[in-house]
Amino acid sequence: MLTVPQWPHFLGPPQAEGVTRSCPEDFIVEEIPRLHPEGEGGHLWLWVEKRSANTDWVAKELARTIDCVPRDVGFAGLKDRHAITRQWFSVPMSSTVQENLDNAEIEGVKILEGRQHTRKLKRGTLNGNRFQLKVRCFKGDEDQTIRRLEKIRTTGVPNYFGPQRFGYRGQNVEQGYRLLDRNARLPHSKRSIYLSALRSFLFNQVLAERVRREDWNTVIDGDLVMLDGTQSIFPCEKTDADIEERARRLDIHPTGPMPGEHGSQPTGLAAEVEQAVLGNWPLLTRVLKAQRVQAARRALRLCPVDLGWSFDGDGLELIFALPPGAYATTVLREILVFTEAEQNKK
Repeated sequence: MLTVPQWPHFLGPPQAEGVTRSCPEDFIVEEIPRLHPEGEGGHLWLWVEKRSANTDWVAKELARTIDCVPRDVGFAGLKDRHAITRQWFSVPMSSTVQENLDNAEIEGVKILEGRQHTRKLKRGTLNGNRFQLKVRCFKGDEDQTIRRLEKIRTTGVPNYFGPQRFGYRGQNVEQGYRLLDRNARLPHSKRSIYLSALRSFLFNQVLAERVRREDWNTVIDGDLVMLDGTQSIFPCEKTDADIEERARRLDIHPTGPMPGEHGSQPTGLAAEVEQAVLGNWPLLTRVLKAQRVQAARRALRLCPVDLGWSFDGDGLELIFALPPGAYATTVLREILVFTEAEQNKK
């Protein structure tokens, strides 16, 4: 039975606790665009605020409103449902699109701005997301929590995939393996979800071992190293003072595997550590290769940008920005033990 464990914390288990997502206003996410609409062209970009709605549903509602097929609606990334989020969507221009949008009534959705652009908005066209979080019913030592926050601000946190990657109670890992292993016929979207769950599980296992070794945020011999803010990777056969200093100032990060076939591989000590962990999961790596998934690399370290905090009564407010593909809950879990309000556990 494949189960998703409690991944180790780099500062040890937090002593504080609190409640998140008591209401959508406690979890605010704003997309950081990679580009902005130019003001003319055959696509209308919409700056949308949504409340308690998922991105795919909003896209389908926009398509219904302007009478186009859902695949013609573009967006850069999926955003949390149990939140207030702001992000760009794009729809094809037509003679009636503005009138239809003016008369639109989509529950939980406000169109804040619309500007034309020459191209449809593509997935991944964003620099990250900015978060504003409210933790209620905070219990713990404020000074100790501030010390953890200050450490996180200077060193980052282990870049674990969040629990949402693995489905309800982690079931996507077990179910995905069983279905993919027997080559079950699956819709493309479902297959992608299962493959992502398996790869994320293996990445987290490798990262967890580096956390135990206390070298998750330093470069070791043989690491494949990623330049901060990019997907550019270079090998580091042997560490030196320059490499160590660049890692300390968060300019470079060691990486871990998103397993599959082909792709660059670490060497030396980094390869030994990685292979020892992946060797515990030969069936999973075999399935990924059989599915012709291309191997990739992901930074082991996540660095929240402009991390700030304040205490207000029994509440803790946090603000920070993260790059695409990173999880706010990954930062939050290193600060305190949190539970989500009952109304959101659905």
